[in-house]
Amino acid sequence: MTNRRTFITCAAAALAAPLFAGAPVLAADAPIKVGEVNSYTRLPAFTEPYRNGWQLALEEINAAGGIKGRKIEVISRDDAGKPGNAVKIAEELVSSDGVVMLFGTFFSHIGLAVTDFAKQRKVLFIASEPLSDAIVWSKGNRYTYRLRPSTHMQAAMLAEMAAKLDATRWATVAPNYAYGTDAVAAFKSELKKRKPEVEFVDEQWPTLFKMDGGSTVRAIERAKPDAIYNVTFGSDLAKFVREGAIRGLFDGREVVSLLTGEPEYLDPLGGEAPVGWIVTGYPWYDITTPEHQAYVEAYKAKWGESPKTGSLVGYNSMLAVAEVLGNAKSTDTEDLLAAMDGLTFNSPSGSITFRASDHQSTMGAWVGRTGLRDGKGVMVEWSYKNGADYLPSDAEARAMRPAD
Repeated sequence: MTNRRTFITCAAAALAAPLFAGAPVLAADAPIKVGEVNSYTRLPAFTEPYRNGWQLALEEINAAGGIKGRKIEVISRDDAGKPGNAVKIAEELVSSDGVVMLFGTFFSHIGLAVTDFAKQRKVLFIASEPLSDAIVWSKGNRYTYRLRPSTHMQAAMLAEMAAKLDATRWATVAPNYAYGTDAVAAFKSELKKRKPEVEFVDEQWPTLFKMDGGSTVRAIERAKPDAIYNVTFGSDLAKFVREGAIRGLFDGREVVSLLTGEPEYLDPLGGEAPVGWIVTGYPWYDITTPEHQAYVEAYKAKWGESPKTGSLVGYNSMLAVAEVLGNAKSTDTEDLLAAMDGLTFNSPSGSITFRASDHQSTMGAWVGRTGLRDGKGVMVEWSYKNGADYLPSDAEARAMRPAD
């Protein structure tokens, strides 16, 4: 526990100073209010571990003295997986609850809705989980930053592995919304850069969480691809894995699969988890850095269960919130934005920086293959990929963003 306590205590000490200069006159112990929005009832398998993660970090930060003599108070709301709800909640948090910034969201279309809200209302928003590239590129704005490695970043990590395979004919399957379309486009682009001779012979676009596994698998089989790129997750992934196994779709074929190595999606498959797929994920059980081991120990002690990918994202989100609050001159939006410019903080997954050019963080991901251990799916032969290595140059990133 020493590493964890040292990390939190040092962070708090660095931020311990008089109240924000220029902030409204408040009692010395008045909390700093921060708004959080996510789809808790729509996708609890991911968002509940995420909430556990940020709540653990919040507890540690406040126990260590808070930020500049003040504790952080998070006002958290459930958007039920609806963009309209998320925007309405964000407005209430800013107008009625007096939050100084927002963080959260999971689904890409909801993250994009809150991204636009942040621009219209001129409030800082740290998009914790949504993966759509548009959040920081085509629809990015000066008020929005994103923590998780994007679809482009993770697709590029997978394409690097896929290019080494003896496969030229590819099929894809992805949910038909922003995350899925971005993920397929990025993988195609990155794979063709590395292996120009590849061709994509079939694309399947099931409606999110409404996949007909049998028809999807049959359609892919008819195309006779050498390999498959899969972007489904949750219940759709389970259907794809089970139907594909029954019909022999994966026999003799490589499968490259985005997010499938994450415990949220791998654990529910149990002994049916696929073996040998190339995936991005989170092998928390085999990561041995002292910082990460201390975090896992604290998480298990607090919640009585092992961490998920969402847990780490939530924990890192709250660390980012605390870091910007501690570095800002005040809680005014302009001062918060100034502090976000190139902000760097330490986390259980290493040092993370928010790039000034496109507001994307350099948080990375783990890439490896799936395997079975004690009757459940795990990641094996994995390595950590630094997000900074899979981003376009600063100049290229700026060119993709609209003028603020």
